[in-house]
Amino acid sequence: MGRMTDRALSFDSVAAQYAAARPGYPPVLFDTVETLAGRSLAGARVVDVGAGTGIATRLLRERGARVTAVEPGPGMAAQLRRDLPDVPLVRGTGDALPLADGTADLITYAQSWHWTDPTRSLPEALRVLRPGGALVLWWNVADPDVPWIAAQDARLRSVAGDGAHGGHGPRAATPDRPADAGFIRRRVRWTREVSLDTHLGNLGSHSIFRVLGAEATAAFLAAERAELLSVFPDGTVEEAYAVELAVTRRGPAPE
Repeated sequence: MGRMTDRALSFDSVAAQYAAARPGYPPVLFDTVETLAGRSLAGARVVDVGAGTGIATRLLRERGARVTAVEPGPGMAAQLRRDLPDVPLVRGTGDALPLADGTADLITYAQSWHWTDPTRSLPEALRVLRPGGALVLWWNVADPDVPWIAAQDARLRSVAGDGAHGGHGPRAATPDRPADAGFIRRRVRWTREVSLDTHLGNLGSHSIFRVLGAEATAAFLAAERAELLSVFPDGTVEEAYAVELAVTRRGPAPE
């Protein structure tokens, strides 16, 4: 887990860029979460694990949830504190949640489950959830059915190989889990329009570019700017996403 942990913590160096450029999530995602979890987010005790700069944390709070953020990275946590100063924040990881048993209605992982060891993070989540609570995982994955995104994905793979998923989201956003964990899956498609600068900032905030280094990153993003201007000459990029959602509920307490 050492290399994975180091790569996860590499986001600290781009925390402000991450907060400014990364996409949020559409309202229909949270509607679907409520349906699959069997309860409203309003008033729910939610633990947002791997909260990063608080992108999902903020949206959960806007739905009325009482959110506690869990984040291991000092730089990301500092950005979250600046942006959401009144949100309770705990430094920790999903593999060893620093929380009491049976205290959460929902545990959410937005873009972060793949940084955990599921043999540890799954039992930890079930421990912290109250009976009937839900573990909710999701990823924004750039939609490979859109031609310009497929072309960009190929360019990413040319420099990063299989690590290219760091630029477009996990290639298989399927939680690693025991077969009996009972995850239900949904896919939610959505788009957003951003400036080319924001799109490149989003792309450059992904972990593969922390591995490539500053010089190679700058060269790739400069070439990518030229490629995208041929598709979006006005400098406005329509990003297309398929949010991969997986939800499982903890069973009721034994009688």
